Amino acid sequence: MTSFIQPNYPAQHLGVARIESAVDAVRRMRRGFDSTKGLSAMLLAAMVSALIVVAEQLIDTWADGHLMLAWIALWLIGFAALAVFAGAARKLAVTAVSALDAWSERVGQARADARLWAIAKSDPRVMADLVAAKARNEH
Repeated sequence: MTSFIQPNYPAQHLGVARIESAVDAVRRMRRGFDSTKGLSAMLLAAMVSALIVVAEQLIDTWADGHLMLAWIALWLIGFAALAVFAGAARKLAVTAVSALDAWSERVGQARADARLWAIAKSDPRVMADLVAAKARNEH
């Protein structure tokens, strides 16, 4: 007896497809993320706000009745500080991020070496491989 019923089931689970698309979206967002931009913006904001506080203290002493002039001077100082410190903040952020990346890589390599050495202490085959590799490097 032949059956004419041909059920049409999806080849992939819909929940799995949604999770995979969400993971892909997060990966795409992470690829476009530059950690130095946020850090440089924060450094720039800190530099400019410190300069504006100092300028406000100075302007406050001589702007007794000239509040509009004082506000204009304060805004001019703020925008000039943004223009002057933008490059320095970006350079400082790039330097800080690269230093942190190098430090993280050194720490990770040290941990990996420690794990390999702990395994080599308990497994004579791994220790023999390490001794052979060291002997090859010495010759």
